[in-house]
Amino acid sequence: MTPELVITLLQRTIETTLYIMGPILIAAMVVGLAVSVFQTVTSLQEQTLSFLPKVMAVFGVTIFMFPWAIRFLTDFTVELFNLLTTLNK
Repeated sequence: MTPELVITLLQRTIETTLYIMGPILIAAMVVGLAVSVFQTVTSLQEQTLSFLPKVMAVFGVTIFMFPWAIRFLTDFTVELFNLLTTLNK
């Protein structure tokens, strides 16, 4: 294995992680910001108020993205295994 190949594999792994986790993190941040604005406007300072909406948003985005994420991860895994089998030759 060459250093360039290892760097490429690590880069693809990080990109895959960001593609899968990015929308989930963005949804949690948007809901958290919306709840924070709501708390500021209504002067509610309850810290646990933002927990349930964030959990529901993350769960909803995860369920919605699940088929795409599985397909994306499967393609990445097949590509990785194909690359590893060519290294043995």
